[in-house]
Amino acid sequence: MEHFVEKLKDIERTFNELEQKLSDPAIIGDQSTFMRLARTRHQLERTVSAYHRWLAAEKRISEAQELLRTETEKEMRELAEMELEEAREEHQNLTGELKILLLPKDPNDEKNIMLEIRAGTGGDEASLFAGDLLRMYLKYADRVGYTPEIASCSEGEVGGYKEVIVSFKGDAAYSKFKFESGVHRVQRVPATEASGRVHTSTATVAVMPEAEDIDVQLNDNDLDISTMRSGGAGGQNVNKVETAVRIVHRPSGLMVACSEERSQLQNKERAKQILRNKLYQMQLEEQQKAIYDERKSQVGSGDRSEKIRTYNYKDNRVTDHRLNQNFSLQQVLEGDLDKLIEACILQHQQRLLEAEMNTVAGI
Repeated sequence: MEHFVEKLKDIERTFNELEQKLSDPAIIGDQSTFMRLARTRHQLERTVSAYHRWLAAEKRISEAQELLRTETEKEMRELAEMELEEAREEHQNLTGELKILLLPKDPNDEKNIMLEIRAGTGGDEASLFAGDLLRMYLKYADRVGYTPEIASCSEGEVGGYKEVIVSFKGDAAYSKFKFESGVHRVQRVPATEASGRVHTSTATVAVMPEAEDIDVQLNDNDLDISTMRSGGAGGQNVNKVETAVRIVHRPSGLMVACSEERSQLQNKERAKQILRNKLYQMQLEEQQKAIYDERKSQVGSGDRSEKIRTYNYKDNRVTDHRLNQNFSLQQVLEGDLDKLIEACILQHQQRLLEAEMNTVAGI
């Protein structure tokens, strides 16, 4: 408990120092520094607020206990006992909340993301399913106020997408979307199936935190950049001007293409951003693998070969295999992902708490 309180005191001191710095005219004049410090202050505010309520609950417990020691009147003792019970319950709840708030933070949680959906096994039906997943995420983004923007796409022959990459910008987007990484499986009767037989198809989802220049430096000498004519709607400009851009990153072999923007320069910059995100994601996965191999844990690995969810149309349910829980298919497809995401976050926090306790115990 002593270590627990010391960590909270350190966070409170840091929070107070940030408060002072944010009122400094020199800091206010430097917008990038001001925004960075304000973001850090915002991240600590909830912990400091909970800590203050925790201290207040401790004080209430102490005062109620003192009253019970000195008070002889029955009515006052009953009131003190009620106060003590309420204060102890609040203190216990706040202790649990603070333990979670003190868990190591994922440095990428506050970042915007790029989400990549690829059709897997199942042919045309897999492309249609990839399109369904995209609509689901767009509806979720609309519910929570994230701004989506399609960065790159390859449409399926009968609809949907063979591959689509979309960016989502908003408050802590990565913290919500990161549990979507993996293989999504659908079981349903395709519209083209005359016999009414249920087919199983898959699509893979990869969630990449948006990389900044300081995260991943691209060397132009490592890039093979080529241009091509865009396909699809867009008027006369489409077939006459080579606005689409393809970039191959020689060291990794990664290839990205972008044709959504109107100019070649815009597509080039967007393709570079997609490439940076992919390279950053590769770095993260390597780091995570080293950590989780050491701990013999797969918490939050985001392994794309892992089947994480099944969408069963016949039974109108979505099964998340990591949680071993079922959710309403109709609600999920309409973008109501809150319960599902909250359950994933809770499971992740519980496993982190277990790992923390094992570390403290020396296991």
